[in-house]
Amino acid sequence: MTSENGSTDGPTANEAGQGPRDTAVAERRFRFLVAGYAVSSYGTFLNMVALNLFVYETTGRALAMGMFMAVRLASGFVAGLVVGGLLARFTAKSIMLWANTGQGAVMLVLVLAPDGLLNGALTAVSVVIGAGGTLFMVALRSSIPEMVGEDRRPWANSLTITGRSLAMVAGFASAGVVVSLVGYTAAFLVDMATFLVCAVTVALLPIAGGRGAGPATATGKPAEGEPDAGEAAGGEAQTGKAAGGRRGGGPGGVPEKRAGRRRVPTAFLALAAPGLGLMVALRGVDAFGSSSHNAALPIYSTTLDASNPAVFVSAFWCVWALGNIGAQQVIQRYVQRTGRHVGAPGFGYGTVVMSAAFIAAFAGFPLGVTAVIALVAGAADGLTEVSYTSHLQILPATLRGHAFGLSATFENLGFGVGMILVAAALDRFTALTVVGWSHGAAIAVAVVFLLRVAGLRRAERAGLRKEEAVEGRRPDRGDRDGAEVPRG
Repeated sequence: MTSENGSTDGPTANEAGQGPRDTAVAERRFRFLVAGYAVSSYGTFLNMVALNLFVYETTGRALAMGMFMAVRLASGFVAGLVVGGLLARFTAKSIMLWANTGQGAVMLVLVLAPDGLLNGALTAVSVVIGAGGTLFMVALRSSIPEMVGEDRRPWANSLTITGRSLAMVAGFASAGVVVSLVGYTAAFLVDMATFLVCAVTVALLPIAGGRGAGPATATGKPAEGEPDAGEAAGGEAQTGKAAGGRRGGGPGGVPEKRAGRRRVPTAFLALAAPGLGLMVALRGVDAFGSSSHNAALPIYSTTLDASNPAVFVSAFWCVWALGNIGAQQVIQRYVQRTGRHVGAPGFGYGTVVMSAAFIAAFAGFPLGVTAVIALVAGAADGLTEVSYTSHLQILPATLRGHAFGLSATFENLGFGVGMILVAAALDRFTALTVVGWSHGAAIAVAVVFLLRVAGLRRAERAGLRKEEAVEGRRPDRGDRDGAEVPRG
């Protein structure tokens, strides 16, 4: 399996039976999947605007919009807890397929629902959309190494993020036009169609794989060379014994429930890797910070131009997306030129820069300066997304889905709690103050994370020097990022 520095502990794509032609085919199929994902993402962002407006227009209460978002986040929270178990029993392809089909079907239910059942239909939409989005994203991210090969993870992650960023710009920019010109029903039908398009792209992918085996490669060949769960959770090098004790442990060293002992949840085994638990926690705090600027942007925009507040919000997100897309291009070229991957430190530094940029965006700078700040925020956000996703993909398939699911749970929890607290704080404090405190918390945790990574790197160097002295050889240091998943 490939580490963040590009070194391999198992067969590479070519060694596992994928030659250059197979790799090219896999990448072409993945581009097809990303195109479908981008289409459905467009529908999602269009829907975020259209549904919120529809809920407010239907109920006449701002609280209803908040409840709608709360139910959506709560269902995503629950989906994050169970998706790891689903990926252990079903293929990633089937989960992605039914997640999109379910979201498309519930939009049709909303269109056909009579007035008396409209509230129930809206609740069903919030549940299915929230859960379906989480299920799809976790299944997609956790199966990328098998679809394109370990050495192409950063490229695949960048392509996925680029597609979503373009869809976000198009969705937000066109939402007002679509709703005003063709109405809510047409907007919901467009959204339904985008989910079905994505479902078709998933259905056409020749992804094989059985239950409990993790996803297989996009060429139909099962993934090989994966370290076991015990290695990812700490291994013998960390505990001095086989992971899970190996005393009656389950497959891959995952401890089973024995007399008088509780079984350790598999997701938390994944987080036992050095620095990984703190990394996921930082992701949750980052989501908390994101809730602040999402809630504060409309308020800040109103103070700039009360007659047309949507202009600043739309322009800000468009420039942010341009920065995000630009970062993906830079990362892809960096990986191709150097052969080095964006490691865990990139996630920490990116979080610091992104949070600082979002704070500065509310400081009242001239519009030209604010545009540059939005560009920097988007680029830093792109860096954090690629580095974070790529690092979790180091985990073996037996743990990867659980880790991504738990990560999604932390993200939904952070964003949901943040929306509640931020909404209350904005009634008493300025947007700059609220965003400053929220993103300041993310910066503080990011600094702790970077110190942790630096400590791990120092410990690793000390271990390498000791090994060199004992064995009289020069070890290969490679390009470790200080938070690798340990191999037993």
